[in-house]
Amino acid sequence: MTSSMVFQSIHPYDQQLVAEYPTMDDTSLQRRIEIASQGFTVWKRTSFQQRADLLKRLATLLQSHRDEYARLITMEMGKILREAQAEIDKCATACSFYAEYGESYVRKEVLEERHMLPDMHVGYVVFEPLGVILAIMPWNFPFWQVFRCAVPSVMAGNTVVLKHAPNVTGCALAIERLFNEAGAPEGVFQALVVDNDTVERIIAHDAIQGVALTGSECAGASVASLAGKYIKRSVLELGGSDPLIVLDDADLEQAATVAVQSRMQNAGQSCIASKRFIVHAAVYDDFVYRIQQKISALKQGNPFDNTVTTGPMARIDLAEKLAMQVRITKQQGGELLIGSIDTLHTGANFAPSLIVNAPQESPAFREELFGPVAVVVKAASEQEAVYLANASRYGLGASIWTQDRERGQHIARQIEAGSVFINGLVKSTPQLPFGGIKKSGYGRELSYFGMKEFMNAKTVYVCR
Repeated sequence: MTSSMVFQSIHPYDQQLVAEYPTMDDTSLQRRIEIASQGFTVWKRTSFQQRADLLKRLATLLQSHRDEYARLITMEMGKILREAQAEIDKCATACSFYAEYGESYVRKEVLEERHMLPDMHVGYVVFEPLGVILAIMPWNFPFWQVFRCAVPSVMAGNTVVLKHAPNVTGCALAIERLFNEAGAPEGVFQALVVDNDTVERIIAHDAIQGVALTGSECAGASVASLAGKYIKRSVLELGGSDPLIVLDDADLEQAATVAVQSRMQNAGQSCIASKRFIVHAAVYDDFVYRIQQKISALKQGNPFDNTVTTGPMARIDLAEKLAMQVRITKQQGGELLIGSIDTLHTGANFAPSLIVNAPQESPAFREELFGPVAVVVKAASEQEAVYLANASRYGLGASIWTQDRERGQHIARQIEAGSVFINGLVKSTPQLPFGGIKKSGYGRELSYFGMKEFMNAKTVYVCR
């Protein structure tokens, strides 16, 4: 039985209670999964145009209620308001993109005549939806992470049930209402207000055909194990310790500006944030000086204040964990140039920080620092920079800074990561696949890869 409990939504900046949400009992949970299953039998038969029309209505509603949803994000997890508004904009963009291109991504693929077998009249592959997809999503981008998973799945003809992080339950329920307001048929999208102990029973349910998780390495290992146990397809987008490589010919001002933006946006709570700045020795001192000035100029405070450039972390326990990682790094020889871990300010505020000389065995180098702490590492050469970039159990994203694009692309082929950006901010976008390797997970979201992850590639072989 599902234990009776209440999820609390607490504003990270001042720790004020926002709302409380009782969890669902087993009867309600089972009923919702059945509704999703029944909804699938109807939704899979709809045309791509009908699905596209739903996504277009979602995009319109997101845009018209942008400030309302953004304020909810900021209230529940502390993202500064303009970043929350940008998150809503990104969700609307994804809806519009898949409405326009989703059908073309999964068209029938016919075998070329030169590959046909002697007894074959025609052979082709059609892509069909699987069923109910369980989305297990984190709090750091409480709308975007959900839409990044749900929009391609729904466009493919699947239905989705969402198990969101408890501290953003308000966002989860708001997204469910949004789908309903857009006219989604019953069961196409539902939020499940349940605790982590319920996840295995959900995955085990016969109606669930796939599970997508964005979260920690530990959560990914648990969900992957359960998906394997019950033979369900899975996609995992996990942690990252993304390298940002600054070569000796880089535009240092541009590189430093984007490095600080990447590391400090969302109070550093992003899986694809640049977390390890690996800098060529020839420009190391100049680069450190530039980012030191930029980090020092950040203004931390109330995320609803438009003059603030970085808000609090989402929870006090997360700030405490980060402080412990920084403390251990200092004990091992790392130098904290900016920031302090001696005291945590009001709420979950963690001062933007800068670490240099972090040993490779320290948490700052080998672990994911999920908060506003930048780490700079000196590389004696281009070859050492590549080595240091790959000396990580993670492989989500990376960026390379050089004014020689050919050089950048040559190095990009040597980097162990799901994506590499040259002279740009690492980001997820509907046009391109997104995901990682190594301990950063497997499978891909977005682009046509994201639609096909939870579709059946059905072979049809017609004999002569």
